[in-house]
Amino acid sequence: MTKTRLVLWDIDHTLVDYTGLGAAWYTAALAATTGAELKTYPDFGGRTERAISTDLLIAHGIEPTEELLQALWKALIAESERAVEHLPTSGRALPGAAAALTAFAEHDDVVQSLVTGNLPEISRHKLAAFGLDEHLDLDIGGYGTLSAHRPDLVPHAVAQAVAKHGAPFAADAVVVIGDTPSDVEAALAHGAIAVAVATGHYPAAELRAAGAHTVLPDLADTDAVRSAVLG
Repeated sequence: MTKTRLVLWDIDHTLVDYTGLGAAWYTAALAATTGAELKTYPDFGGRTERAISTDLLIAHGIEPTEELLQALWKALIAESERAVEHLPTSGRALPGAAAALTAFAEHDDVVQSLVTGNLPEISRHKLAAFGLDEHLDLDIGGYGTLSAHRPDLVPHAVAQAVAKHGAPFAADAVVVIGDTPSDVEAALAHGAIAVAVATGHYPAAELRAAGAHTVLPDLADTDAVRSAVLG
């Protein structure tokens, strides 16, 4: 069957919650890469790794060259690799996440992947800790290395999906699911459907004001999630 719908998931505070882990990894990675002590934390919410890393270096008086960004990301990946065995106890899968992913996997015409600010390797580690990677095509997602501008990640993921699955994926057949206004913005910028979940730091009213087509309290009601995505 031809794939006709593309579902693009955010990770943090949408599928999983690893509150505090990013700051800890950045503290270690910054020290390993530059020798600097982390004195101020960047804003993580809904932003890409390229944007976060750039701001972090500038805030510490360090020029964010591409070479240094790549080195910082390598150090972050190393931190995540060292933490792999502890990730199941360092965070949690959010209620309904596994059930929602499984529900869409049962539809032969649906492709599931990611649009996330995370690095590709860290995305895999965070999801695999709870078995949430099983139904996602992680080779075609839009990741935080691509751009500091989150909306840029959506067309990249769509193009990758088209190339791999040979389907055109009409704009209104692409669904972006996330917990921040930035996720909503990224979807709307490309005519995609924006489904927001109020499981992060942004209340439902703010997500609705950002223009989300549907706002859910969480992913716990699988039927509601399915309805929001498939209509």
